[in-house]
Amino acid sequence: MKVLIVEDDVEISRLLGNFLMNEGYEIMQSFTGMEADIALRNETFDIVLMDLMLPEIPGEHLIRRIRETSDVPVIVVSAKSEVETRLEALRIGADDYIVKPFNLDEVLVRIQVVMRRANKEVTKAKVKYECRGLVFYADENRVEFEGQPISLTAKELKITELLLTNPGKTFTKAGLYESVWDDVYYYEDNIINVHVSNLRNKLKKITGRDYIETVWGIGYRLKNAD
Repeated sequence: MKVLIVEDDVEISRLLGNFLMNEGYEIMQSFTGMEADIALRNETFDIVLMDLMLPEIPGEHLIRRIRETSDVPVIVVSAKSEVETRLEALRIGADDYIVKPFNLDEVLVRIQVVMRRANKEVTKAKVKYECRGLVFYADENRVEFEGQPISLTAKELKITELLLTNPGKTFTKAGLYESVWDDVYYYEDNIINVHVSNLRNKLKKITGRDYIETVWGIGYRLKNAD
């Protein structure tokens, strides 16, 4: 994980940098607000540790600039301990605030907590599976085609989820039945054929494309091309 340390005190920057490198982090250091602004425009960081009292561009202004284009987590590390200063930093976009003098272990834990929270938000926002305009949103259990919602039954949704989340995998009828109906497939019947046929026709009517390929003698899989 790559950390940008924005701190004009060389000794504090060195202390933080050495500690985090020993913990396995990749470090880049900026000693002025302008240096940090240039670094943030040209490189990607996982988190920023930032003082407020910086030469050239104050920390508060730098946070506002960052939030105009990025959601990278920012932790303020500052000697300013006033409640209003801390609250204002959080209001304008900081994710956490540590008051100097600080404990290095606390800094590490704060970084871990902020990153865990950020990663959860990113994961939730990206839980979706796509194939040629068809999108399944796992966290919302819904399907869209090029932004248009598609109304599917619960079983059709489950079949769509299985196919989109397992591209290239061929599902046997028994495998589909046991995954969708959550029961053991004891004998051959027409239930899988009917549901797959209904889903295939519904998707094709809305999208004009065929998303389900029959693998004769085996089962079904996602069709990745027309």
